[in-house]
Amino acid sequence: MKKLSDAAHRLEGQRMFQILAVARELERQGKEILHFELGDPDFDTPKNIVQAAIESLKNGETHYAPSSGLLEFKKAAADVTLRSRGFKPDLDQLLVCPGANVQIYYAAACAVNPREEVIVPDPGFVSYFSILKFLGIKIVRVPLYERNEFRLNPDDVQKAITDKTRMIIMNSPSNPTGAVMTEDEVRRMYEIAKEYDVYLLSDEIYARMLYRDANTSHHSPSKFDQCKERTIVVNGFSKSYAMTGWRLGVVTGPAELINKMGLLLETTTSCVSPFIQKAGIEALKGSQEPIINMVDEFRERRDVMVEGLNSLPGITCLRPKGAFYVFPNVTKTGLTSDEFADVMLNQAGVALAPGTIFGEYAQGYARLCYANSIENIKKAIEEMGKVLEARQLS
Repeated sequence: MKKLSDAAHRLEGQRMFQILAVARELERQGKEILHFELGDPDFDTPKNIVQAAIESLKNGETHYAPSSGLLEFKKAAADVTLRSRGFKPDLDQLLVCPGANVQIYYAAACAVNPREEVIVPDPGFVSYFSILKFLGIKIVRVPLYERNEFRLNPDDVQKAITDKTRMIIMNSPSNPTGAVMTEDEVRRMYEIAKEYDVYLLSDEIYARMLYRDANTSHHSPSKFDQCKERTIVVNGFSKSYAMTGWRLGVVTGPAELINKMGLLLETTTSCVSPFIQKAGIEALKGSQEPIINMVDEFRERRDVMVEGLNSLPGITCLRPKGAFYVFPNVTKTGLTSDEFADVMLNQAGVALAPGTIFGEYAQGYARLCYANSIENIKKAIEEMGKVLEARQLS
């Protein structure tokens, strides 16, 4: 039998999709499952965006596009950056990509050598870990603490830096915790990256998903260098515009790095389909009311989910300020994170993600994505409560 590469053996994938596959198999066996494992908005893509893609297809825009992205799309993205972050990037600082995951891969592959170090928040998005492991890059984990609302502490980041550090990853609003960093914390993150002359990759995929009652705003380190020196802003359309299946995003960064990332995109995927980019242009230029309405609905669901979880025996849960996840502490149930997820799936019919898939410091937690109806959230809380109460009596 032929051997696989060492890198292939380091691949882990995204565990949420693996949990979904198990849940789907249980559904095929006739079991009812309530889904909270995957970060996929349950809203349809707004009709104006869909219509833009349809018109593009009808116009025959089904061939290759420029590998770095359509000029019209990049100009629209630059205009939005000016409105949202206070600066207008040059077009050679922008790269249109098939989603946001691949932006992290391209950036790490082009900026960091194997055995060099990248600082990553823990708990953090699963792809950070799987991408860096695949590339043979050393992961330096900086723990996030519930007592600090799971915000990344710049002091902890600074302590983790060595002469092998090449990049720091930050994510606000955060997956899996929903934490939102303060303006001062974001400023200090940039100052640390500048002091040690390293890249700062800011994952801002949830930047539009902030709640009105949170008394907070989105802060990006990109405002300090306009992405010309070290800041890399990862962004996409999947979450805010309910476009997960479209696979569309745009990364902003230093022109030299973006050029190399563009060559890697050419090598791996050639380009993003032009009709998908036309949908993205409409998303950026069209009415933002559907997005505002979606976020308002997510806020209502968040409140129902948080209140419900805090009513369950052995569970406590902070109220997140952004994204669409809750990260409850399940330690007092007497179950590990993996046990809790297994029990909830097989006994309560609730599919969720154990905290441990998001890092080594996430034992005792679980992640639930509340991209589901309030009715289903209430039903999930009820079923989870039955299981937990039965365990207390046994």
